[in-house]
Amino acid sequence: MKFLRILIEGWTASFRYPTFISGFQPTLPVPPLSTIYGLLSAVKGDLVTPKDTSVGFVFESEAKSVDLETIYELKGLTGNKSNVAKREFLFNPKLYLYLNNLDFKEFFKKPYYPVLLGRSSDLAFVKEIKEVNLDKKADVNLGKTILPFGTDGAFGIIQALPTHFSEDIPRKSIGTKPYILMNHFYNYSGECFYDDELDWGIWIHEE
Repeated sequence: MKFLRILIEGWTASFRYPTFISGFQPTLPVPPLSTIYGLLSAVKGDLVTPKDTSVGFVFESEAKSVDLETIYELKGLTGNKSNVAKREFLFNPKLYLYLNNLDFKEFFKKPYYPVLLGRSSDLAFVKEIKEVNLDKKADVNLGKTILPFGTDGAFGIIQALPTHFSEDIPRKSIGTKPYILMNHFYNYSGECFYDDELDWGIWIHEE
């Protein structure tokens, strides 16, 4: 089956835990699906949901560290005050993104909005756009991605996350369910799509 494989690289990335509102801000080890669909929406310049394309990805980074940042807390109509917070970030991220909708090739050639890997400060760039043929295969290296809870043999951080957000304001989370976030590979005995060029399996999330 033919897929579009896009390699996106950056200098930093951070993916917020939805349960952490204030204080120390850790990062998820891999991007949630809502971040992926947010990135696709930015590239297209219009809302993209699982109805528009199925997605799969492999995400890598070289290291994780903590930065200090100044935040401003609003105090109603009386003004605001500054504070300092610690935030985790991932260094030198690489995102290999797989899409079954080949129309996105043109969007990635000329993104409508900036490409981000997390927050507005996590600027990234498109390194490669390539059409690849993927067949299904068993006993492959699978990981460095997000997997549905209950995937055979998968283990890692379990977190309830939405697939995407609504277009209206305030935005509403849609499709929230538990996922396994894996920042390493393991041998998956089941069958999934396989990239023979990069020698890893890809879990394709469909609507």
